[in-house]
Amino acid sequence: MRILALDTATEACSVALGIGDVEIERYVEVGRGHAEQILPMIQELLAEGGVTLASLDAIAFGRGPGGFTGVRLAASVAQGLAFGSGVGVVPVSNLAAVAQQAWRLQPGLRRLLTVNDARMREVYWAEFEVDGLLNPVGDEHVSAPSEVRLPAAGAGPWAAAGRGLAVSAELTGRCRAAGAGVYADLLPRATDILALARPAVANGRILPAEAALPVYVRDRVVGAGPS
Repeated sequence: MRILALDTATEACSVALGIGDVEIERYVEVGRGHAEQILPMIQELLAEGGVTLASLDAIAFGRGPGGFTGVRLAASVAQGLAFGSGVGVVPVSNLAAVAQQAWRLQPGLRRLLTVNDARMREVYWAEFEVDGLLNPVGDEHVSAPSEVRLPAAGAGPWAAAGRGLAVSAELTGRCRAAGAGVYADLLPRATDILALARPAVANGRILPAEAALPVYVRDRVVGAGPS
């Protein structure tokens, strides 16, 4: 199985390539300038892996939510590469990618709350449960940190993750008081998008290139996110 994964939805810009059980990745936090970084990173990774775009099984990408420009960039790059190579796409939630990363760091978790910075004093957030695989619990949201709902008590070991926690001491305090492990420094990265895409590719859940579309969650998107 050969999968290329990419993400530009936050200040992080990353690309990962999976060839069977082997993974290689490029990750950098650049704030802005993702458009200048992403294609050279992809070309470098493909060359290192000794594969071409046309030989891939799928291209996975962080479809949002995240910064408007960054989410749109990832979707556009994935779509362009997919059209040009005849390869299908797998859109992956950026909130799920952070949850996957926290689960990778703490494998015994049963529930995860992902909180990404949405700017404008708001956060993107969603809850996930672990049952062999990572599964969403309800919808993805954007709201003030004070409106974030914590997982129900008694659901087992859980963690809150994502840099949205860093903008709200109140929310972080609520999570700690409810017994959560806290991973407030995590950003989405392509290696976790790759991990989430693997089951979809293995089960044939690969979409055509035109389905490489961004998911914003928020309607007010002017000026948000990396360029």
